[in-house]
Amino acid sequence: MTTIDYAVRQAKLRAIPDVDAVAVVPGPNMVYFAGLDFHLSKRPTILLFTPDGRTSVIVPRLEMPRLEACPDLKAQFFAWADADGYQGAFKQAVAELGLKGKTLGIDGMTMRVTEWLAFQEAEPSLRVKPVEKDIVRIRAIKTPDEIAFMRQATTISEQALDNLLAWVTPGPTERAIAERLVGELKSLGSTGLAFDPLVQTGPNSALPHGDLTDRALQADEFLLIDYGGSVNGYPADITRTFCLGTPSAEMQKIYDTVLAANSAAKAAAGPGVAMGAVDKAARDVITVGGYGEYFIHRTGHGLGLDTHEPVPQIAAGVEDLLEAGMVFTIEPGIYIPGMGGVRIEDNVVVTTDGIDVLTSYPRELKLSR
Repeated sequence: MTTIDYAVRQAKLRAIPDVDAVAVVPGPNMVYFAGLDFHLSKRPTILLFTPDGRTSVIVPRLEMPRLEACPDLKAQFFAWADADGYQGAFKQAVAELGLKGKTLGIDGMTMRVTEWLAFQEAEPSLRVKPVEKDIVRIRAIKTPDEIAFMRQATTISEQALDNLLAWVTPGPTERAIAERLVGELKSLGSTGLAFDPLVQTGPNSALPHGDLTDRALQADEFLLIDYGGSVNGYPADITRTFCLGTPSAEMQKIYDTVLAANSAAKAAAGPGVAMGAVDKAARDVITVGGYGEYFIHRTGHGLGLDTHEPVPQIAAGVEDLLEAGMVFTIEPGIYIPGMGGVRIEDNVVVTTDGIDVLTSYPRELKLSR
């Protein structure tokens, strides 16, 4: 059984420079640093981490039983009741943590104005410093437990796809195929979805993020499926493109070009490699193949508790270097309006000497029957 060492994660958070405390609101950051899966609601809940090792929680009193069931949290609680409002808890926390005139680190991408105004009212001298880049860097280097969860999610997801393809024939709608895939994921033990599956058929596959429709799958056309299950909040993010029947010569050429780009990007990736160089490896193959103008998105994105994480960013011109422990997608694509599109997406982990490809589902266009 995988055990997460939250103290190690919190130590990195406490080491962020030039702040006297770091505030974390409900969402992936709270899950990552404390294992607490609260929802961002009208009742503010804040975790506060200070460099001296203290953990404090501003929490609605009605949520206290959930925290008391987590003795490993070892936190000081500032609980508030609906009848009194939360402002008193904010004032008490700021006073007891000695934050008057000090600097509070926040993730400006996730904290609402509501929470910040409560801090300001509690102590007008409190300064704020955005630390989202520091948090992103901490979370970008995946621990073995995180990689293990994503590996499990990938295994489940690939079996679900295999089960789906044994069922699918020309005739079902995109919506019906997606519903069947979700059912397969759940039956195999997926604890959630990375996102609602994208199933696009024929000309609809030319839309990289198109909506599900009631268009029926037909023979001899593209079937693009982008999906993923998750385990303990950690996702797989997989895309495969198929043809039920006989693809045209142009369809096969497009597919072969994307497959070559996918392979080139994987061959280029590794520790110390610029993120933009991986994008360039894929993009060059597609450009040489004559489809450069139809590759209209980045080659990949970070993968973790957030299905789309900002680091690493596998995009043109990004000079930041890949590091061991980073997990990301490699998903080049070609999209021809009116005809269709192809995307082949794999999930990879950077190792000390290369990459480990988590996805292993066959990369073949034609489905044999």
